Amino acid sequence: MASGMNDQKFIKSFTIFLVLGVVLTLFLIYLGNLNAGTITDRVRGERNAMAEAANSNALQPVGQINVASEGAEQAETVQVAAAATAIDGAGVYQSACMACHAAGVAGAPRVGDIAGWADRIAQGGDTLYTNAIQGFQGEAGMMPAKGGNMALSDGEVKAAVDHMVALSQ
Repeated sequence: MASGMNDQKFIKSFTIFLVLGVVLTLFLIYLGNLNAGTITDRVRGERNAMAEAANSNALQPVGQINVASEGAEQAETVQVAAAATAIDGAGVYQSACMACHAAGVAGAPRVGDIAGWADRIAQGGDTLYTNAIQGFQGEAGMMPAKGGNMALSDGEVKAAVDHMVALSQ
């Protein structure tokens, strides 16, 4: 009789423990989903704001065409002023290069490490540009072409290299 009573107590306690565990697990899953949604929305909003700011600067006219009126002595005058937009090397570094050059991934010299950059800088800017644009594999590590971002123009890569060199001399 005592054994049957102990078994019933155990089953009752175990059932309560199991139900509370399931309820706690479901509650924690709910909190996790709620928190993940809030953080995701905030990060998505910040990324959208950064992209809009970058696009507003990038979408500027690069030229102007003026055509004289028919009554003027010259029938047609065309002037095109091509404005070279300055490439932001710091921005390119932040978006494409920082992942490796801030932490020294795959042998990448860390920005600001004067000793790590000294030999590379001594090779000259053209060599740095070529290695950054075309990629490079050496004893110290490897550099994928354009840092693995083939959407970058050669000018953007050169601006990022100039930015890193300036911070590492």
